[in-house]
Amino acid sequence: MALLITDECINCDICEPECPNEAISQGDEIYVIDVDKCTECVGHYDDPQCVEVCPVDCIPLNPNKVETEDELWQKYRGLTGKE
Repeated sequence: MALLITDECINCDICEPECPNEAISQGDEIYVIDVDKCTECVGHYDDPQCVEVCPVDCIPLNPNKVETEDELWQKYRGLTGKE
């Protein structure tokens, strides 16, 4: 499942450069995660890097984008071209 940045975001700019898929960008009021690019860092790291660095713990799983680990791996392969 993709991740989601909640309205508790303080726009600290820490998460965006940590995302290996460039799925995080500045939205109108807070940072947002592109669900089509978010793999929860599957294929890159053991844990989602944005969650690891977030100082306010505002990046939960997105209940509107439920994905299995296999689906996350497929997305990773599609984004990176790696097998």
